Amino acid sequence: MTADELSRLIDRHAGALVLYARQWTDAPEDVVQTALLKLVRLGRPPENPVPWLYTVVRNAARDAQRSERRRTKYETRRAEHTPEWFDPDSATGLDAETASEALAELPVEVREIVIAHLWGGLTFEQIAATVGGSASTAYRRYVAGITTLRASLGVSCPTLK
Repeated sequence: MTADELSRLIDRHAGALVLYARQWTDAPEDVVQTALLKLVRLGRPPENPVPWLYTVVRNAARDAQRSERRRTKYETRRAEHTPEWFDPDSATGLDAETASEALAELPVEVREIVIAHLWGGLTFEQIAATVGGSASTAYRRYVAGITTLRASLGVSCPTLK
């Protein structure tokens, strides 16, 4: 299959293939892209590439659907046995949505350290090894993040760990 033939095939059928895949998966574009890559990698293209693409897209989308269901089932079971990030019954008046929004506003290099330490339980040495840098830099960024969160949320925080 030439590049022009592939281009025409994509122009004419990609949208419909995405719509077709959307029946089964939340990532239909990925499924279609994978099918097109499979087509390109074939040594000899199929005699009728359009029906072949629909078959490949259908199979891949259904596989993705099963995978998504398994992942959702696993994550749901895991979440049932994982403590909440925020205490919903807390008397502080701090709600999870507000805290999550404030956390999302932190610079990514600060946010990842705060999350890794508070919810991941990593030490500053472990964080430094993960993100690169020193433990003291990780600690300084953590303190800066907690200070920013404290100011943003308008609540007092317990002693920094």
